[in-house]
Parts: sequence; structure tokens; C-alpha cells
Amino acid sequence: MPGLEDLFGINVFNDSVMRQRLPKETYKALHKTIDEGRRLDPEVASVVANAMKDWALERGATHYTHWFQPLNSVTAEKHDAFISPMPGGAVIQEFSGKELVRGEADASSLPNGGLRSTFEARGYTAWDPTSYAFIKDHVLCIPTAYCSYGGEALDKKTPLLRSMEALNKQAVRILRLFGRLDATRVTPTVGPEQEYFLVDKGLFDRRSDLIFAGRTLFGSKPPKGQELGDHFFGTIQARVQAFMADLNEELWKLGVLAKTEHNETAPAQHEMAPIYAIANVACDHNQITMEMMKKVASRHNLVCLLAEKPFEGVNGSGKHNNWSMFTNTGHNLLDPGDSPHESAQFLLFLASVIKAVDEYQDLLRASVASAGNDHRLGGCEAPPAIISIFLGDELTEILEALEAGASYSGREKKDMTIGVDVLPKFPRDTTDRNRTSPFAFTGNKFEFRSLGSSASVSDANVVINTIVAESLRQFADELENAADFRSALHDLIVRTIHDHKRIIFNGNNYSEEWVREAEKRGLLSLPSTVEALPCYMAEKNIRLFGIHQVLSESELRSRRDIGLDSYAKMINIEAETMLMMSRRQILPSVLAYAGKLAETHNRVREASVPLACTNGLLSELCGEADKLSDCIDALSDALSRKPAESTPESAASYMRNRVLPAMAALRASADHLERITDRSYWPFPTYDELLFSVR
Repeated sequence: MPGLEDLFGINVFNDSVMRQRLPKETYKALHKTIDEGRRLDPEVASVVANAMKDWALERGATHYTHWFQPLNSVTAEKHDAFISPMPGGAVIQEFSGKELVRGEADASSLPNGGLRSTFEARGYTAWDPTSYAFIKDHVLCIPTAYCSYGGEALDKKTPLLRSMEALNKQAVRILRLFGRLDATRVTPTVGPEQEYFLVDKGLFDRRSDLIFAGRTLFGSKPPKGQELGDHFFGTIQARVQAFMADLNEELWKLGVLAKTEHNETAPAQHEMAPIYAIANVACDHNQITMEMMKKVASRHNLVCLLAEKPFEGVNGSGKHNNWSMFTNTGHNLLDPGDSPHESAQFLLFLASVIKAVDEYQDLLRASVASAGNDHRLGGCEAPPAIISIFLGDELTEILEALEAGASYSGREKKDMTIGVDVLPKFPRDTTDRNRTSPFAFTGNKFEFRSLGSSASVSDANVVINTIVAESLRQFADELENAADFRSALHDLIVRTIHDHKRIIFNGNNYSEEWVREAEKRGLLSLPSTVEALPCYMAEKNIRLFGIHQVLSESELRSRRDIGLDSYAKMINIEAETMLMMSRRQILPSVLAYAGKLAETHNRVREASVPLACTNGLLSELCGEADKLSDCIDALSDALSRKPAESTPESAASYMRNRVLPAMAALRASADHLERITDRSYWPFPTYDELLFSVR
């Protein structure tokens, strides 16, 4: 069996493969495109395409596809065989540079948010040479951008690449001011930790809510959940460990740097964390990871749930988006070094993030908005919907000293005293880790913790890249025209701290006190998707994306409308599923049990053995069954009254204001019935089975 070094990237047309298979001049020319953003020469593309085809055929591929990420947060692919006809009925296997660089895809059935009419079916895919091609299921997958006939971005990758270029342009301007002429390119890096649940496939198949909605719409909390804290970092069960080992191998073959695996807080919940990568590659890898999690789970008779809140009453799942900026010389611009208070460059880049997050709280919230994530944000396992930054004590003290004009001598580095002589000493970090903060500084990067587990990480990183680029643009404009750079730099950092310190909060983001404090500070509270997504169309945000040529006004509108439309449709699917399960399964099962109970009650009464318990339980069952029937009618009525003509915003508002409360009432009644109905009568697996069956 090959070792990890031989296995890693075996199905990726990566740099080492290109170095071996491409002529030296072609390899150099391709790297100028990748490293410097230069336009790709068609002749170079033809040579690369031929080498890519030969490699793919040797690896067992029969087809190729332009693999892209449309606006529904999943991936799309259309497979074409390498074969071309020859005279006499023969075929040859070909792949041209034109086929590599550009493909045509039917854009008629994918979300577009009004960017094109239904009858305008043509769309284009364009090769992204900065993300390596790979082989999956005998298909050569070529990561591509996807645009309409008119050039509008219909995907997640295109604005991400634009935002990366915007950040690069402005960050390089700042570095030049510091005399860092060797750094000619700055690239954002991302490491998205992925949380997920595993449930038994046999149990999954018996629950319509999991099949149609990806989460449970009914379910009474079991006697034991996560209260004892015994699952987090606990011993991994054999069946789960086998899944993880299989998943790692598949991801490593595809060049995904899967690094960490462990049990998460909730029963049946787990996490996989990769090593960071360039932002667009990390986003591609996260899409691959989610796909592979589902495929590998099925091999083990499991189902991987990526819904943000699949089970009520226990932790939900998110992604922790670890973001930083690296120069082409290998320097992390958010690394404080040993003396952060002495590093003006670090403090300026830190200030740029603080300013960006404060000024564009609404965009950060909108970038993670979805129906599923609304159930999670604000819970005790996720940050609240109020955006704030955690810096830790030392950095906060440094910024306070700068603002006050005071000197800062630095904190004394102390060793941890554990109290056991045989254990080694190690230095204690100068700051703790705040797990309640939406946007936390964690040593040399920022961790945006509000992303939902099923979402593409592209949306959040488009926003982070662009808003930081805007801060840096304003900084560069001011400093480039300063008569005294050092004095202007100091004043700029101090002023930025003073103007935006309201966004910094190092305390408990879960507390009610923080909600009141945040309101006093003037921070935004956008509790649901319905309030968050319209923020894309705020005048300041349209101007922001226009300045940096990341998203046009029409592209922003499309993303707002698609998000709101998806929200309304998802709630509608869930409501219809609840009605189906209630009418066809729950109510008949409860009535059957009530009938059996009544029969038993009558028999014992005839035997002159009165049983008050059967009479009391029967009364409770019948009363709650009547309530359930009323709740079914109320939800059905709410759905029937949906406005026939509506905008995406009004449709989403109706679903939130009218349908969600009716769903909650129906669930409460059904969950009560689950607690008093004989287990043998309950029509589908319960939480205790789903959460504790995978061993």
C-alpha cells in the first residue's frame, strides 16, 4: 500500500506533474499566468491541454468536465468524452486548448437572479489555472468560472477571484509605502473547518424530513444530549473512525490538506479541519470535501448531514473560516511577531480589518445568511447575529495605549505552571481564545465563525477580501500623499482605532448584557435572512463593490434575490414536509395508539378493575391529537394564503412572519405527542436512535 507521500495529490494535475510533463517554456509561461495574473497564451493552453489529457487517460479518466460553482452553493458538471470520430468508424481521444480554456454550459435551469431571461440559455465556463485540475470518478474536473452570455458572473468563483485581485492591488500599495518592494503580490488564504453529523442510513431513510429538508422537523429531545460534555474530543467510535480514514484517503488523493479530525460537542457530530490554502483553492477544496463526505458516508451505510441545525436542542454545525493575507515572499501580514506594538505594518493591516468589519457589519452578516443558518446563529454553539471582533487582552491593550498616547512596555511572557514536575514547561499564550465571537483574532489570522456548514465559503471571503481592500485603498490614498509618512501613519492608526473601537468586544457574546451593550454602541442586529440579504443593495455596498469591480449592481441584486428566493422555497419545502408527515404518519399513529389504549381501558373497566392512569393518558392523547389537527389546519391555511404575486423580499417575509410560527406550533404539539405515545406506535426514528446509533 502506498504511503501518504505517494498517495497525496495522486489524482491532481498539480505543479509537480506539470513540471514533469510540460516543456520548460510552457511551464514558465503557465506560471506567469498563475503567479502574476497574466493572460494565458492560446498556444500554451494547447500544450497544457494535451499533457493534461494524456495524464488523465493514464489515470483512468474517460471524460472531462468544466467543474463550476453556480449560485445555488453546490457544484455543477457536464461530462464530455475525450473521443472524436475518425473516417471508417474509428475514434481518437483528443482535448484541445480551446476545450480547456472555455466551455459552453446551458444556463437556463441554474439560478441567475434576473441576470438573464429563461430563453437565453447560453452560459460560458472559463478555466481557472490557479486551481489545479483533478480526477474524480474517472472524470477530469477542470475548475472554472461561470458567466452569462453578457459577461455577468453566474457563479461563486468569479467574484472571489475579482475580490482577491482587489485585495492584492491595495495591499501591495501599502507594502510599497513600507519599502517592501520584494513583495509583488498579496494573496488571501483560507482554512475552512467543516462540522457535520453522521447518522445511520437505515434510520435516515425512514424520515421524510431528513430526506427532503436535510434536518429534522420533528423530534423530542432525548434524556441525554450533550450535557455531560463526553462527546467533544471523546474516543471516536470504530464505525466513525473507519469513515474518517476513508474520507482522509479520498481527500488526500485530491490534494485536499485534511489535517484534523475529532468528535464535536453534540452526539453524532464531528469536525474535519484542513491546512490553509490560497482562498479560491480553499473554496474549491471545501466544495470537494462536502461532496466527498456524503459519498464516503454512503459506503459505510451512513448519511452525512451538513444542515446547520439538524437536531433541535443540541449544537448545530458551522464552518470556521480562518482568513489571513500572505505575500509572495511568504510573509503573513497578520503575524504580530514577537513585539506587535513595535510593528507599524502589522498594526496598519490590523486596523484595516477592524475598520472594514465595523463599516460593513451588514455585508458580513448577509454573506452567511440562509434559512438553515438562522436556526443556528445565536444558539449556544454559534456566534450571535451581531457582528463584533475579538482581539484578546494584549492587542486590545496595545491599541488602547496607542489611542491614549501612552507607552506600552509589553506583557511579560510567562511559562504555564501545571504543578507536576515531570511535565514540560511551555509558554502561555498572551491571549485566550474566544469561542463566542463571530470574528476573532487567533494568533496570526482572523476566524470568521458565523458561516453555515452547508454554505459555500466563497460568499464570506468575497466580502472579507473586498471590505479589507477598501480600507487599504483609503489608507494608501492618504499615506501616499503624506508629507511625513511616519507621522501620518501614526495618526492614521490612532484615528482608526478611535473611530472603530466599538466593534471590539472581548467578553461573552452569548450574554444578554452584550446585546444591550451592542445596541448602545450602535452595532447592527440582523436576526434573520430576511433582514440581512437586502443589505447587499445598500448604496454604500453597491459603491464598494463597484469601486473594486467585484460585483456590479445587477450582480448584487441577483445574489440578494436568489438568497431570498431560496429562503422562501426552503421554508415552503419544510412546511409541506411537516404537513405530509403529520397527516400521513403522526396523526394516524397517535389515533391508533389512542384506540388501543381505549380498548385496554374498556376491558379493565368491564373487569371492574378501574385504572385512572389509562383514562388520564387517553384524555391527554386525545386532547393533544385535536390540537395537532388544529395546528395542521393552521399551517395549511398559512401556506394557502401565500401571495400569488410577490417580490423575493415580500415572499421571504411572509414565510418568516406567517409560516414559520405555524411550523413551530405544529412541531411543539407533535413533540409532545411523541413523549406520551408508545414507542412501538411512533412512525419514524426518534432522536435517541438517530444520535446514539452509530457505533
